[in-house]
Amino acid sequence: MRRYSAAMIRLFSCALLSLCCSVLSGAQPNLLIITADDMSCDSVGVYGCKLKDTTPNMDKLAAQSLRFNQAHVVVGNCMPSRNVMWSGKYPHNNGIEGFVPIPREEKKYPVLGEIVKDAGWFTGIRHKVSHSTPYSPFPWDIVLGDERKDNAKNPPSWGKAATTGIEAAKKAGKPFCLLLNIADPHKPFYAEGKGGKTIPDDNVPSRVFTPEEVPVPGFLPDDPIVRKELSHYYSSVRRADDSVGEILAALKASGQDENTIIVFLSDHGMPLPFAKTQLYHHSSRTPLMIRWPGVTKAGAVDDEHMISTVDLLPTILDMLQIKQPGGFDGSSFAGVLRGEKQPERTMVFKEHNENSGGQNTPMRAVQTKDWLYIFSPWSNGKRIMTGATNGTSTCRQMRVLAKSNEQIAGRIDLFDHRVPEEAYEVRYDPDALTNLIAKPENAAQVAALEKALEDWMVRTGDPLLEVFRKREDAAFRESYISNLEKQQVSRKDRKANKAEMKKAAAPKKPAALISLEHPESVTHGQKAIVKLKHNLPEDLGEKPIQITIKDGSGARIERKEVMASGTGVIEVTFDIPAEVKGKKISFAGLVGKSIKDTLQHLQSEPVPVE
Repeated sequence: MRRYSAAMIRLFSCALLSLCCSVLSGAQPNLLIITADDMSCDSVGVYGCKLKDTTPNMDKLAAQSLRFNQAHVVVGNCMPSRNVMWSGKYPHNNGIEGFVPIPREEKKYPVLGEIVKDAGWFTGIRHKVSHSTPYSPFPWDIVLGDERKDNAKNPPSWGKAATTGIEAAKKAGKPFCLLLNIADPHKPFYAEGKGGKTIPDDNVPSRVFTPEEVPVPGFLPDDPIVRKELSHYYSSVRRADDSVGEILAALKASGQDENTIIVFLSDHGMPLPFAKTQLYHHSSRTPLMIRWPGVTKAGAVDDEHMISTVDLLPTILDMLQIKQPGGFDGSSFAGVLRGEKQPERTMVFKEHNENSGGQNTPMRAVQTKDWLYIFSPWSNGKRIMTGATNGTSTCRQMRVLAKSNEQIAGRIDLFDHRVPEEAYEVRYDPDALTNLIAKPENAAQVAALEKALEDWMVRTGDPLLEVFRKREDAAFRESYISNLEKQQVSRKDRKANKAEMKKAAAPKKPAALISLEHPESVTHGQKAIVKLKHNLPEDLGEKPIQITIKDGSGARIERKEVMASGTGVIEVTFDIPAEVKGKKISFAGLVGKSIKDTLQHLQSEPVPVE
């Protein structure tokens, strides 16, 4: 019989006790959410990409996760799509129908960042910061980088961002919830300049694809110019994959890998015609993968359940064991992650309202695994839908080809004008090329989809319900859309309104609270007297005032603080140094303790030092 030393027994006992305590304490898991920007589902290797080696890191993550084959986002453009994910509400209920945030005081529902933060998680985000919440600035614990200055197309920067967020959470003594929104393959694509020209790009992906090798989606024409743009796109997909690899490596290096739930998906399809800003199959299908340590089975694939991103927030809260606040449009599919069946998940609902330019072209859709129905009340045969993909090289080339190709001319006409109703049998026609809405043999199937959409509109309080019910009345549809257009705000006007809102929200600082009288020149080694005149309203009470002298380079020589209230004059004396850099000096006054809370700040012109 094998004998064990007392030391070995004690070591084993301590390890067992530590394990038991960890289990009993129910250590809170971390949450890492990774999103790709403008990436079609079938651009990912495990989702059937016809181009070899596009996404080795995403494929590796899929091998560790439960992968959903029938997952869809609700909206085909960035800000409204992301706000659905993190609010659990459809756009007509969360107020983010386009790219206009709502005032903080108007938000009447909780969102991911608030809920997990209140529950004890450390929250952080990188990129798409203003697109991920209904108002901005949002109180994240950490924003990883400056969105306006960040080189978010640089894959190594994503590993550094992940490390920074993880370490900040560790320092705070909290589990982390990090939302890392990779900037690729959103435009600008890798090495693509204006007019589709190839330009130098320092952020080179680990593999660059050529026009000759890339697959052309069935909803686009096979043309050299289209292929060239797709080569930039697929190279950007590979760069997004490089960024995923950097993030996962940083997580592994942190030692937090086994206690971290990972959620990965894209916000919508590729930024080319008939994908982004639309509700077609390739507009909304997303490569959703979830790795829940100890729960999901590595490499598992769910092809049964239709999953909508409106269900993400309720599911995340269940995974983190955070009490549901209620009021969601979506519902948790955590049971599916545990291997349970949810047979009611047979369809998803989609909607579009505004594009980034403010044009309101509302659409609604319902999709099952086999069929897709789309309702576009704005379509009248004349009105043209604008959007993010109109200016692409692919779209411009399609318009050129349409002049001599009847089939492409029909596609461009549909792209511009659409039709009020569309129906596609997506199990055979995922590219949505043949509209079956008028086929008598499909009437029963279309009627069932229309009924499902109407029931959803009633259930969620969709304002499009009345016009949908009167969809056969072209005059009513046109009247409804005309009224919407009257309320439409252009991008220029929205920027002006946003600036006005920002100005109005800024704290008002009383003017002319202080003034300074100072000598026209000063002498080395002598004294200089500054007269501070103050006129402080009674409601401000007594306030600290900082008087500072600075040298010719702007560096502080000395600062003195005085307390003042009401109206009066205070003399402040400074000793001028024997040597002053730049042989000039300036005087500054500030009402408050620092520049951050100042009610007034002023600075004199430099005066000579003799």
